[in-house]
Amino acid sequence: MSSAKPATAATAAANKEAVDRYAMEDRQDFADAARGLVAPLPGPLRDADGRVLFDPADFSYLAEDAPCPDTVEPSLWRQSQLIAQGGLYKVADRIHQVRGNDVANLTVVEGDTGLVIIDCAGSVESAAQGLALIREHVSDKPVAAVIYTHTHADHYGGVKGLVDPADVAAGRVPILAPGTIASFDKHAIGENVIAGNAMARRASYAFQSLLPEGPRGCVTCGIGVALPNGSTISYLSPTDPITRTGTRRELAGLEFEFLYAPDTEAPEEMHLHIPALGALTCAENANHTLHNIQTLRGARTRDARNFARYLDETLQRWGDDVQVHFGTHTWPVWGNARITSFLEAQRDTYKYLHDQAMRLANQGHTPLEAAEEVELPEELRRTWAVRGYHGTVHHDVRAVFAKELGLWDGDPVSLHPHPPAETARRLVDLIGADAILAEGRRAIEAADYRWAAQILHALVFAEPGHAEARALQADAYEQLGYQAEGPQWRGIYLSAAQELREGVAEVPVVTASQDTIASMPVDLLFDYAAVHVVGERAAGADVRIAFRFEDAAGDDRDWHLWIRRGVLNARRGTPGHPVQLTVAGPKLALAQVLTAPATAHDLAAKDLIRLDGDAAALTAYAGLVEDFDPLFPIVTP
Repeated sequence: MSSAKPATAATAAANKEAVDRYAMEDRQDFADAARGLVAPLPGPLRDADGRVLFDPADFSYLAEDAPCPDTVEPSLWRQSQLIAQGGLYKVADRIHQVRGNDVANLTVVEGDTGLVIIDCAGSVESAAQGLALIREHVSDKPVAAVIYTHTHADHYGGVKGLVDPADVAAGRVPILAPGTIASFDKHAIGENVIAGNAMARRASYAFQSLLPEGPRGCVTCGIGVALPNGSTISYLSPTDPITRTGTRRELAGLEFEFLYAPDTEAPEEMHLHIPALGALTCAENANHTLHNIQTLRGARTRDARNFARYLDETLQRWGDDVQVHFGTHTWPVWGNARITSFLEAQRDTYKYLHDQAMRLANQGHTPLEAAEEVELPEELRRTWAVRGYHGTVHHDVRAVFAKELGLWDGDPVSLHPHPPAETARRLVDLIGADAILAEGRRAIEAADYRWAAQILHALVFAEPGHAEARALQADAYEQLGYQAEGPQWRGIYLSAAQELREGVAEVPVVTASQDTIASMPVDLLFDYAAVHVVGERAAGADVRIAFRFEDAAGDDRDWHLWIRRGVLNARRGTPGHPVQLTVAGPKLALAQVLTAPATAHDLAAKDLIRLDGDAAALTAYAGLVEDFDPLFPIVTP
């Protein structure tokens, strides 16, 4: 980041003082993260054309003995040093993990007759690299089964780098997942599609994708090294749903037992135990971090109570027997006493945040007021595994309010406020641009960066071209980023500073891969089309189109939509009223018609779809929808 500046003296001092808050003498995590190394990563991760997607060498500055720079909060520096360790590791007898070539881990259990994959890493390329390490150093047995622990893409995205879809379709390789197949598909795919454009843009800030690697930029995601930019996200629907705690499956000669844990870190999630190996994973409900109750990239708010409930149920069910806990992110924990302590700390942290947030809510505190007040007890605060490397205490407390009480904070002034740009304009008119600029400059000189960013926001939003206001606010954001323990807070602040100085970065943003669209339930496809409709344009419209999905099965073969009163509705089956047009073709082509109808005539000219009726209906439909800009501004109006 050429525009990045050094830490100020105040930031350097704040980060130096922060060391005293932590148990820096506790080095157990470093021993655990290095334990069982079989082979290092073979080098850069590349796509089919040889382009480098991720190079672990870019993070070599995070060597274990490297001193913490002034521009990184010391707890985050320590976590990043641990995360940057990568390779193939032996976790226990028959269990290996590939860590460090993706944001999530690839876990492989060697059964008697084959390999059982537990989560697939986030991309085809990272999964394939991981499986190649397994083949070289561990086993050449075939993949016998795949387990998705939950509905997030960094845990299923690599599946086609591990298995042949034909083997899954033929029933030779089952894919186990929590919830019904329909529910898993909807949550896995819908989260990345319906709000995908907004989520991808926000994620580029939170996961530091816009920042160069280095002490003034990206220092890992906190739960993994980095998202491989430009990698291939694949998807195959589950074939074996797990909907009840206590369900058992024999896979490759080993028994697996499952605990169904919905509405925790993901809408569909499960823990699993392998009794013969004394091995347990709590999926993403227990790793070496405090997790998000509300993600900053954007997703449905989670239930902190359920985190605690299902972790306690796990302790009751398997706590006496477990000998190794392997996370879907970060490194394992060994030994029964250490594992139970680890899980108890996770459980108690989520319950504490929930209960204290609700205690303060019932006393009349607003979310921000409560977030300023809640602090973990000393014992938890000094426990590395619940530090804020993904979620933070501050935004998790606010998320509990959102989950339990909704969007309004209870203060009438926030019920119908002016939009940010209008509020900013009025403040600038009242106070004066010069006075705001002077106050922002004074706050930065006093190292009051939080207030500086806040007061300068008014001027930047009222006058986005005001160069000095942008520069000062960038300086404030940058120092806040350097002082942030949470890597997502760091990423957001530093990305904001970079964007204020350099403009919006022209990076590709993919909200839905071809695999995602191909696997999307048809009803969800129409939901996705509906959010493209511009309501005011469509208020007086009358569009009626039938669709025949020629490669769909059963009830999903025929659908029809109609647009009236500004709304796109859709139903299964043939319509009971006349339509203007029928469009037939394979699902991928019809998905393009639905989301980009202006391309439909070209698809028809290439015989990829067939039109029966008045093709002008497609022209009318195209005039009612809009594309999404993947590079919309964040730090300016």
